Amino acid sequence: MANSNKYAEFWKWFENNSEMVFNFENDMEKTFDLLGNELKKIDENLTFEFGPIENNKREFIVSADGIKDSFGEVEKLYNQKPELEKWTIIKFRPRRNGSYSIKIDNISLSPDDVYFKLFQDDSKVGILAFIKNYNENTKVYNKMVFLLLDQLLGEYDVETKVGAIEISDFDSNYFPNSSPFNMLPKNFDYVYEKINNEK
Repeated sequence: MANSNKYAEFWKWFENNSEMVFNFENDMEKTFDLLGNELKKIDENLTFEFGPIENNKREFIVSADGIKDSFGEVEKLYNQKPELEKWTIIKFRPRRNGSYSIKIDNISLSPDDVYFKLFQDDSKVGILAFIKNYNENTKVYNKMVFLLLDQLLGEYDVETKVGAIEISDFDSNYFPNSSPFNMLPKNFDYVYEKINNEK
């Protein structure tokens, strides 16, 4: 297969197997394996998500799994997407509304447990995250905060617009006047635009 045609070849496979993929619940393991293998022919980091069926349509999300080096491949694949009646094709994991709790190693974290402050970090937006009952298990908390950011800001913005991320507890001297985490998207967009319009 010619390298320049690998994106078209993927969409040809996707279109030919559209019914199987659309109804992946019928044989999830097989469908996900086949689809994952086709995406890895483009880039080993590419992955996918699906939305629920609504009005006989379904979202198909192509993701670089947060790996910035593979963003270009997502863009190229997306740019060659066909128009398919049953599908809404989306590049990168989008922002999600609502509160999604995350649990790792018996530690649970929801947006209600996190507050934030924003600061300028060159042309990006740095985030101070304050976690209720934060302890020394920093590796787990770092991962959970990143996953929450991915939900609230979307994959693309987290990798291209977020600068330094610092995590502390509610006892931090910086905690006063911080904001609930569910207010992050609106505040983040405002600060990012302000930083980059001042250049």
